[in-house]
Amino acid sequence: MDQKVALLLVGMMAVVALLVARRRRRPGMTRALLLRMMRPEPPKGVDITRAGRRQQKSSELFRAFYRLNLLHQLEVNMWQAGIYAPVADVLLIMVLLCGAGVIGGDAIWNDLPLSLALGAGLASLPIVYIRIRRQRRLKEFANQLPYVLDLIKSSLEAGHTLLRAFQVIVAEFSDPVAGEFRSVIEQSRLGLPLPRALEQMLDRVPIDDLRLLIVAVQVQSEVGSSLAHIVGRLSEIVRTRQRLHQQIRALTAQSRMSGLVVGLLPVVLLAAFSVIQPAYTHALFYDPQGLLLLKIAGTLDLIAFFMIRKLVNVAY
Repeated sequence: MDQKVALLLVGMMAVVALLVARRRRRPGMTRALLLRMMRPEPPKGVDITRAGRRQQKSSELFRAFYRLNLLHQLEVNMWQAGIYAPVADVLLIMVLLCGAGVIGGDAIWNDLPLSLALGAGLASLPIVYIRIRRQRRLKEFANQLPYVLDLIKSSLEAGHTLLRAFQVIVAEFSDPVAGEFRSVIEQSRLGLPLPRALEQMLDRVPIDDLRLLIVAVQVQSEVGSSLAHIVGRLSEIVRTRQRLHQQIRALTAQSRMSGLVVGLLPVVLLAAFSVIQPAYTHALFYDPQGLLLLKIAGTLDLIAFFMIRKLVNVAY
């Protein structure tokens, strides 16, 4: 394929992907989204629908893939990242980026494995973006949670109801705390019980510290107790857990930085030699054996990078 035509197609796909990503939300989407969040999850048992009967007749591999429910998981991850766009838009962006990568790789290298690898890498960019934004949002929510618990305790001790305490949180805090508690209030107004609305907030914000608050509210609603005292104790526990997490991050900082250096050093050196002395790297990019070595080295480098990240990820 001619490089000019390939670059033109890549540019058109990139423009379409950008337009889809920047598309404005439709009017009334907030209420529809709240109703969508209130729907129960797909059943995990025997399905008697037509789709379920087709699933039972399919192969074991297909049924295992069907049970993964990848679209639902992607939608939940988008909610956790604070992205309330339709899943179809994200899938369209991924398809366009994959096509742009394959076409551009074929025009540059004329090598099918490299083109497919480039297409897969570009297609994974929306997933990486959602994951990074999800981690940042959850971290910000966790940092604000102790102050949220203090405000709930103060509101309850002042004689307000729990729902009124949530309204004060929405007025006093910024996103993501204000947005999540606003969703809880709106779902409660739509008829969803408050404990159930809190459980769905936990699905959007899967933090163990928040789970403690929801369990306390459920216990208080069933057996009755001093919720203000429980929330006060939870605030102390959350602060202790956060101090422990910060200590673990400080103790493992050197190992995490070593893994980052080990993963990026070959790439940086290869790029530097390509610019300073291109003759040194000419065989790697234009010789078949050099390309094979480059693919093997890249694969091993990625494996080492993820193994180091797995080792320094301390579960507590």
